[in-house]
Amino acid sequence: MNDTPKSSTAVTLRDPLNGPDRAEVAAAGFLVRYANRTLDAYRYDLRVYFQWAANNNIKILAATRAHIELYRATLEGRGLAGTTVGRRLSTVCSFYRFAHIDGHIAANPAQYVQRLRIQPPEGRGLDRGELAQFLFAAERVDHLHAALAMLLGLNGLRVSEACGTDIEGLGVERGHRTLRIMDKGSKPATIPLVPRTARTIDLAIGERTSGPILVRSHGDRLDRRGAYRWVRSIGHRAGLARVFAQDPWPGLACRAEEFALNAVLTQIRIEADTDENPIRDLDQTLAQVTDAAFDDIDFLFAFDPAADGIDDPDTDAGRFMGIGSLHPRHWFDPFNDRRPHPLVHP
Repeated sequence: MNDTPKSSTAVTLRDPLNGPDRAEVAAAGFLVRYANRTLDAYRYDLRVYFQWAANNNIKILAATRAHIELYRATLEGRGLAGTTVGRRLSTVCSFYRFAHIDGHIAANPAQYVQRLRIQPPEGRGLDRGELAQFLFAAERVDHLHAALAMLLGLNGLRVSEACGTDIEGLGVERGHRTLRIMDKGSKPATIPLVPRTARTIDLAIGERTSGPILVRSHGDRLDRRGAYRWVRSIGHRAGLARVFAQDPWPGLACRAEEFALNAVLTQIRIEADTDENPIRDLDQTLAQVTDAAFDDIDFLFAFDPAADGIDDPDTDAGRFMGIGSLHPRHWFDPFNDRRPHPLVHP
């Protein structure tokens, strides 16, 4: 498709237990500083960059400022959002900064790389009247939807913080109801609860004495995607369609759907290469589709014999990379609460 890992064979990574090269050691030294979703985002950004460098025969630790500028131009040429390009470029620059600090390179090639100027979004949040409508609509759904709405709207938590709350974190300090949360950067914090939020949480947990406060219908913890759907559903019930637009692409539900969509896009590319009347900007269009469709590119490791073991979570290499199982018996295991499409699921 293009020169990104979503449209080419995944970069060959060595088994970290059998002597990784210096670039992999530098990457591990950079990533070890982070955890949870920050780690996932930075690890993915580095995979994208490592793949681009491999496709262009660029040695990671021998890259120059011009190479990094070319990488930025490649991302911009794919039509990615400015925030996405900015984040990926920032990850690469931070990687080289710490590679320099750790002594893997003599100088930092990213020091004078031109950064993007991201324009602030034009959208706005809810005003007081809209927030009141939103909270009222959430209470009419059920106590769990209401608890999420209160934590976000009245206590100002991030979605990840709200989803990560546990019943064991509820407490009382100086006569005020409190809640322990995991703040950004995995920092624990204790916050006071608005009385209305505390009452709603009590109704949401009912007789449960442990576990997550916010759960889905089958008892699992509510995740970010589930919370996104809840919030959007509440917004539509509240008549706030102006603020809450239509639902976006729901995402692929399992590995099998990733393999199926990848096969379709690959076939489109093959047929386009043999067509006498090629479609204009096809490569850029397919690159935009793959960037929006796939949550990550881990499934591509299934096609690389050199990556054997990396895709098995029971091996040391698999645990190091954190990819998860790519064995065919797990291809139809759903991602979170997504349901595989009936045409794909056997």
